[in-house]
Amino acid sequence: MITKGIRGAITVEENTSEAIGAATIKLLTEIMNRNKIEIDSISHAIFTLTKDLNADFPAKYARINLKWKDVPMMCFNELDVPNSLEKCLRVLLVINCGEGFMPEFVYLDGAEKLRK
Repeated sequence: MITKGIRGAITVEENTSEAIGAATIKLLTEIMNRNKIEIDSISHAIFTLTKDLNADFPAKYARINLKWKDVPMMCFNELDVPNSLEKCLRVLLVINCGEGFMPEFVYLDGAEKLRK
């Protein structure tokens, strides 16, 4: 068994707990579904948010709403690069998998422009 990372990003409508929570759940659910991931195979998750998103922690919604109670998670600020995408939540989800697993990265709701 090896570990691989799955990248994902989503833009968040506004800097509120509700909007950050909804975007987090939407992004993580889509990553899990597209990659057929079980919670037990998740090694850890790293979240970043742009400086205009500080109303809440994305990890909180993964832990409470998606039942990721035993998944180690950290939240950080994204590097503030001029003219970069605003109100963006990114995740690096690290999973334990077989060598043949090919991850599908997920970019939603305006974050698709990050991977043209």
